[in-house]
Amino acid sequence: MKIAVSATGGSSNALVEPRFGRAPYYVIVDSDTMRFGVVANPHAYQAGGAGPATAALIANSGATVVLTGRVGPKAKDALDTSGIEVVEEATGTVRDAVEVFLRTRRK
Repeated sequence: MKIAVSATGGSSNALVEPRFGRAPYYVIVDSDTMRFGVVANPHAYQAGGAGPATAALIANSGATVVLTGRVGPKAKDALDTSGIEVVEEATGTVRDAVEVFLRTRRK
């Protein structure tokens, strides 16, 4: 599965960005190989509508799960409509957040 993690930087060692729509980067992790790609978020600094626009960006990335600190209601609706699972309250590095998610998922 592809997991999108809101991030402060473009690596698996970057910290999880707590704001979904305002995250400057998304690290897209393949849970089978733990390889990752980086998507810059062009909506991070727009005046309004960043959440739903970022949700569309994530949907286009092919991710089926998003890990982040918090998602606003409009972004949550857009992610739900796209069939993307939302996991809030992720913390630590991108790698840590993915590993915690996968351990929890496998129990």
